[in-house]
Amino acid sequence: MTAETVAPARRWDAAAVASLVLRRLRAIAAVVRPAAWVLVGSAILLWTGGAVMGWLELTVAALVLIALIALCALFVIGRTTYDVSLDLNRDRVVVGERAIGALTLSNPGTRAILPSRVVMPVGAGRGVFAVRRLAAGEAVEELFAIPTARRGVLQVGPVSVVRGDPLGLFERAHNRDEPVDLYVHPRTVLFEGNSLGFVRDLEGMPVTDLSSDDVSFHALREYQPGDDRRHVHWRSTARMGALMVRQYEETRRSHFVIALSRRPGDYGHADDFELAISAAGSLGLRALRDSRRVDVHVQGRALPAETGKRFLDSLSGLEPSRSREGDIVQLASSVAASAPLASVVVLVCGAGVGAAKLRDACARLPYGARVLAVVADTGASAALRRIGDADVVTIGALDQLPPALFKVLS
Repeated sequence: MTAETVAPARRWDAAAVASLVLRRLRAIAAVVRPAAWVLVGSAILLWTGGAVMGWLELTVAALVLIALIALCALFVIGRTTYDVSLDLNRDRVVVGERAIGALTLSNPGTRAILPSRVVMPVGAGRGVFAVRRLAAGEAVEELFAIPTARRGVLQVGPVSVVRGDPLGLFERAHNRDEPVDLYVHPRTVLFEGNSLGFVRDLEGMPVTDLSSDDVSFHALREYQPGDDRRHVHWRSTARMGALMVRQYEETRRSHFVIALSRRPGDYGHADDFELAISAAGSLGLRALRDSRRVDVHVQGRALPAETGKRFLDSLSGLEPSRSREGDIVQLASSVAASAPLASVVVLVCGAGVGAAKLRDACARLPYGARVLAVVADTGASAALRRIGDADVVTIGALDQLPPALFKVLS
C-alpha cells in the first residue's frame, strides 16, 4: 500500500469523525435553552473576574452557577422511549362540537421511565400532559377534548415527549407519533320538499331544444342535406312519398354545479364567507342525496365532491383567495367552459357583489341551465328577487335558506 492510498483514507476518516462530532454538538446545543446559555456566560464572567481581581466571592459564585447547571443537566439524562398511541373517536366534526380523544403512553422497556411532559400540538395551540413515573410494562391513558370554534383542518400531533429540569435550563424532546388531521366541517341545514334541479330519470329530462340525435322522440320532418341516414323513418317515407327523418327533443342529465366565490372583496365581513360556505355545503349535500352529479368550482380550481364526506372535507380547508384570481364574472365564465351542459347552476357570493355584476355573471353561465344565486349577508332579512333569468336569494342566517328555496321551487 502506497502513501498516496493511505492519505485519502485518513482524510476520509477525519472528515467522518468531524461530521459525527458536529452532529453530536448540534444535538447537545438543541437541548440547551437560552436561560442556560445566560448562566454559562455569567459563570465564565464571574470566574474570569475572580481570577483577574482576586475576589474569592466571584469565584465562589461562578462555582455555584456551574454546580447548578450540572445539577439541572442531570434531569435530561434517561430514557423516554414511550410507546405512544393517539386515538380520536371522530376525525370529522361540525363547528361547535368537541372532538374527544385518548392518548395512551406505555413503557415497553425493562426499566422505569422518570416523570416527563407530553406535548400534543393541536393546530396553532398545544396541549401539555404531565406523565408520572412509569414502571416497566406500565401504561397510562390521558383523555382530552378539542373544542372547535371555527371551520378548518386541524393537525393533531405529532406527540412529543419532553424531559427537562425545574428551572427550564435544559429540555429534550422526541416525536413519538404521526400527526392526525381533524376536519371541522361547516354547519349545514337539511332541505325538505321539492328536489333541487331536474327530475331524475334514466335518460334525463327533455327540454324545448330540438336535436337531430338523442333518445326522446319528438316528431318527423323531411330530410335535409347533412341529416344522418340512420334516422330515416322508412315506413313514413313510403307512405308520404318523401324522405322523412326522426327529430328528437334534446335531453340533459341532472348536472348540479355550485360556483362559490372566495374573493374577499365579494363579502362584506368574514362571517359572510362562512355563511356562504355553509349554504354551498347544504345545497351540495342535498344534490348528492338526490343522486345528482355535483361539481363545485371556486376561483382557480374545482373541489372534489364525489361523496358528501369528500365535499365537506374540501370545504373545511377552503380559505379566502389571497391573490387576484378573478371575480364572480370570471368564475361564471370558468363554469360555462368546464360544464356547458349543466342543468342547474348555483352562484354563491356575498353582499359585495352588486346587481350589475351579478347579472353579468348569470349571463355568462351555460345557456338553458336553471340559475340560482345565493347572496350571504349576515344579519340581513331573507329576500327573493329576479335578476334577468336568475332567482336571487339573500339570506342573513343559515336557517333562512330552506324556506327561501321553497319559495323558489314552489
